[in-house]
Amino acid sequence: MTTLTQDYQITWEKLPDDYKLPDDPVDNINQPALAAALTESLQLAGKISANALTTTNYGICATLNNKMVIKAPDWAFIAKINVSREEVIRSYTPQLQGEIPVIVMEFISDTQETEYSIKATYPPGKWFFYERILKVPNYIIFEPDSGSFEMYRLTTEQYILQEPDENQRYWITEMNLYLGVWQGTRENRVGKWLRWWDEQGNLLPWGIELAEQERQRTEQERQRAERLAAQLRAAGIKPED
Repeated sequence: MTTLTQDYQITWEKLPDDYKLPDDPVDNINQPALAAALTESLQLAGKISANALTTTNYGICATLNNKMVIKAPDWAFIAKINVSREEVIRSYTPQLQGEIPVIVMEFISDTQETEYSIKATYPPGKWFFYERILKVPNYIIFEPDSGSFEMYRLTTEQYILQEPDENQRYWITEMNLYLGVWQGTRENRVGKWLRWWDEQGNLLPWGIELAEQERQRTEQERQRAERLAAQLRAAGIKPED
């Protein structure tokens, strides 16, 4: 499948098996934790179908004028792939192997601001690649230290900065969820996190939060049972074991 944009002929081709992928480390220790937190709450809420794909620093490909381009967003969500997961172990090619990502995220950690690069010549910048080549409908740029959050929505073929709602959250139409910034602790990291909220405004919990909710429920039931036993003893009735 081939399309034209700018001066590029775009071809959706599978990454060759012998293609050497970059082996760069992530920019800092926070990036994997932020990405894992986003995925975990979606999984626990049943928001990731069997043929969906979430990615972290994983190559998303397009071929421009017969030259392969690979960008690896810090986090991305693909609602549907059309091939087995074994076929996308190393990389993913939209259109050929499934749908365009619904959302891509970049967590700013350096001063290069490559997340904003509109460089159109080969190899194109991230912004240009997501906006003009992949045409990803939602692009998030998040600065974990300050909590600065920018959401761009693809409108008339270009990204437009969106404004949050009264709760400082952003509606992601394709996922039927809100996305926003949350302050708290996870994995010994105290700081700003990206979190999901459902249509009713309920926070999608992490596993540790669900475990704590269950612990509190169990403790409340124990205390209730103890109070009832004490009341029975006071009335001269021996509680049953």
